[in-house]
Amino acid sequence: MTSIGGLVFLLVCVFGGYIAAGGHLEIILHSLPFEFAIIGGSALGTLVMSNSVADLKHVAGGFGKLIKGSRYTRQDYMDLLSLLYYLVRLAQTKGPMALEPHIEKPEESAAFTRFPRIAHDHHAVLLICDYLRMVGMNADDPHQIEDVMARELKKIKEEEMHPSHAMQSMADALPALGIVAAVMGVIKTMGSIDQPPAVLGRLIGGALVGTFLGVLLAYGLMGPFATRLKSVVDEESKFFEVIRSVLVAHLHGNAPQVAVETGRKMVPSGLMPTFQELEQVLQELQIA
Repeated sequence: MTSIGGLVFLLVCVFGGYIAAGGHLEIILHSLPFEFAIIGGSALGTLVMSNSVADLKHVAGGFGKLIKGSRYTRQDYMDLLSLLYYLVRLAQTKGPMALEPHIEKPEESAAFTRFPRIAHDHHAVLLICDYLRMVGMNADDPHQIEDVMARELKKIKEEEMHPSHAMQSMADALPALGIVAAVMGVIKTMGSIDQPPAVLGRLIGGALVGTFLGVLLAYGLMGPFATRLKSVVDEESKFFEVIRSVLVAHLHGNAPQVAVETGRKMVPSGLMPTFQELEQVLQELQIA
């Protein structure tokens, strides 16, 4: 919601300052729908031309993400660390084969269903199950698995970053599209060159709205939105880094408590549970 609040504050400052300086909104409001149709329509057209249908759906989803922010909370990280502790402790005490019922059918697993928000996170569940399955297949070289996980997480992050890149591309194009709209307004004005100065002034002012709108949309809307979405993706990617850290630490032969503590250190500072909080939760966790 901070994005919406920032946008409202920006608009109040821009138009409030304009009015306070003695400016008249009539010219802007009169030209705004037509200029916005030219600039917004052409920007949308460039977006459609440069992306596939799947990418466009991804971009649409990105707008919801930047408004809501990261979907992971402090409790989600606590649940994730608890789930990973459960699984690596089970693998250590009963062997990798004891994990098979949990990783083959996670939707029926007592471990996963204990933490419903984690169980409904498709990417997280898939990542945990796939790499624990590799451990059960004797692919126990921690360096190899760590490298594979790093490459997969990089791929996932690049895919999640696509909406941010698309928004930034629109932001880069908007000032030029604003100039296009302004030039078209000047062409229209030249067709009325025989009109009195008062009329020409309004026409030229309307043409300049195109440049104003293009710059405002680029640097006041799409650019900040792209940056905000990038920060959300960066924050959410830490969730998967926690999974990687715990599983790799487990493969290196560390005790479950040490492996989970390694993962805890990867949690963003504002969401990271304390050592004592996590220890208390893990002590209450019953391992089947």
